[in-house]
Amino acid sequence: MVLLVKEVVPNKFKMVVKVYISPSCPYCFTLKEFLKENNIKFEEIDVSKDEKAKDKVIKKTGKMEVPMIEIGDEVIVGFDREKICKALNINEG
Repeated sequence: MVLLVKEVVPNKFKMVVKVYISPSCPYCFTLKEFLKENNIKFEEIDVSKDEKAKDKVIKKTGKMEVPMIEIGDEVIVGFDREKICKALNINEG
């Protein structure tokens, strides 16, 4: 008996998406809504409750600024719709 194994090809939408937020940040809320509208699954990390996450944001950006989104190895600070769409291959038309 021969088993064929289908090769798994990486898909941009299968990338790990992490969103670093603060509950008082309106741009964080907007970013989360945008991702939900585009059916992008993401992990939400509240920097006001997670000191290690806060330190990570500062290390990656040089300051404490949210939202910060990690898409695979790419880091985007703020709700930069154009960069996020490009990184996630979202076609806004």
